[in-house]
Amino acid sequence: MTCTLHVAWDKELARYDFGPTHPMAPVRVQLTMELARTFGLFGHEEVTLVAPVAATDAELELVHDPAYIAMVKLAGSAPAGRLGGQAARALLMFGLGTEDDPVFAGMHDATALVAGATLTAARAVWSSAAQHGASIAGGLHHAMAAYASGFCVYNDPAIAISWLLGQGAERIAYVDVDVHHGDGVQAAFWNDPRVLTISLHEDPATLFPGTGRAAETGGPDAEGSAVNVPLPAGTGDAAWLRAFHAVVPPLLHEFSPQLLVSQHGCDTHRTDPLANLALTIDAQRTAHAALHTLAHEVAGGRWLLCGGGGYQHVQVVPRSWTHLLTEAAGYPVDPATPTPEEWRGYVASVSSQAAPELMTEGAPATYTPFESGHDPADPVDRAIMATRRAVFPQHGLMP
Repeated sequence: MTCTLHVAWDKELARYDFGPTHPMAPVRVQLTMELARTFGLFGHEEVTLVAPVAATDAELELVHDPAYIAMVKLAGSAPAGRLGGQAARALLMFGLGTEDDPVFAGMHDATALVAGATLTAARAVWSSAAQHGASIAGGLHHAMAAYASGFCVYNDPAIAISWLLGQGAERIAYVDVDVHHGDGVQAAFWNDPRVLTISLHEDPATLFPGTGRAAETGGPDAEGSAVNVPLPAGTGDAAWLRAFHAVVPPLLHEFSPQLLVSQHGCDTHRTDPLANLALTIDAQRTAHAALHTLAHEVAGGRWLLCGGGGYQHVQVVPRSWTHLLTEAAGYPVDPATPTPEEWRGYVASVSSQAAPELMTEGAPATYTPFESGHDPADPVDRAIMATRRAVFPQHGLMP
């Protein structure tokens, strides 16, 4: 299906940069946008490419404490060693100046622009200027109200969802397929029944941030609004897709959101250096397509999609997210298609790695539906059942 897609992008978004040795290198987003361009994505009349503006303080305060925003501004105005003593200790209280979230010049402006990109995409969807809105530089799902966490300074998905609620949205679903638990978004809407948050992630026993167990189901006024599917390390394509389809579609159909928001961290890949799941690009592409279909089935096609984690900068992130963008536009790239020569040349100019030659890894990306029967001895099936038992009854569904 061909869809209208509003892509919020500007090269200035690459200023969200923690430094040359940090895993969250902006080159991964630059390579994605260049690969999408060389596939002709931005030549389609249904696709609009728009430069975002930075989120205002008032917009950031939809989620973040004013004192925290002020500290981010201070940190970015005097970075890396120029704030010492008491000031440096104050930064740490807000999660700034850590190994995960080091201070860099212009930190506030850079991360407010990321939040602004996701808001730009959200406005396009809510106003019906486009069916789908994309913020590939976004998806910074770990940031909390008053502190930075896990490479995330401002929580752009939560800010966008809060803005949408302020515009009158009554039911929003958020689905997070990053390998890490979407803890910051869950925390922002923990006690808000208008927002259903669903996160599939590696088990907190083996991965940061150590949250996201099936028993985390929402606050006293929103029981069942937080859904967590913690999967054992080593989970591969078929088992991951089985878990996704056993939990996500039934809940979305029952919740019937007005808008679907999704975070597409591709650090679930088997070669990602920071995590332990074992997906291929082909399974990730299949998940992108499933969420696209669900957006049309349950939310009238209104879909806001963000990037997220992913630390194989050349081999994985550009291909996975290009599949996402082209899927959202209704022009999905055939996985057997070679990567364009022009893009390979661009990779050579910015990276020491050889560019991948195909848009696939040759995996079938098939799964056995959970409804066909499950094995209580299988760790993935146990995880699925734990989640379904924890939240399905809250939605009137049988576990």
